[in-house]
Amino acid sequence: MDSLLNLPHGLMFWTIVNFGIFLFLVIKFGGKGIIKAIQERENSIQQAINSAEEANRNAQQLLKESKEKIDNAQLEVAQILQKGREQADALLKKTYEDAEKVKQAKLDEALKEIERSKEKALSQLRNEVAELIINATNKIINEKLDKEKDLKLVENYLDKLTKN
Repeated sequence: MDSLLNLPHGLMFWTIVNFGIFLFLVIKFGGKGIIKAIQERENSIQQAINSAEEANRNAQQLLKESKEKIDNAQLEVAQILQKGREQADALLKKTYEDAEKVKQAKLDEALKEIERSKEKALSQLRNEVAELIINATNKIINEKLDKEKDLKLVENYLDKLTKN
């Protein structure tokens, strides 16, 4: 291991000279290409960074727009639901009112029918009472009255006439 560290001075001199020549040739003929390649690589990395930043800004803008659209859509949905509830309430109220009108109309018709039946029953009762009176009167007239009864009947009738 000591032999590696103890190099002859001549070998070391020529190694440094060779390295210097090599370094000079690399810098002279390849330096511009290396520098150009490094610059191109730096430019492409910078462009990639710029594109990434632009893409990030675009993504942030799209995210913001998407959130706004979602918020607007939720608002619209809420408004549509509210309108639907209002329309359903109005329809329910109208249906209830219509049902009440139909109920009242049927009740009125039933009352009219009851009144007609009552009038018909009263009319039939009057006809039957009149018929009974006619029959009773017929029986009384057909019954033979004697002279004394006839007289009394006429006198009573005349008394009533004079009083009125």
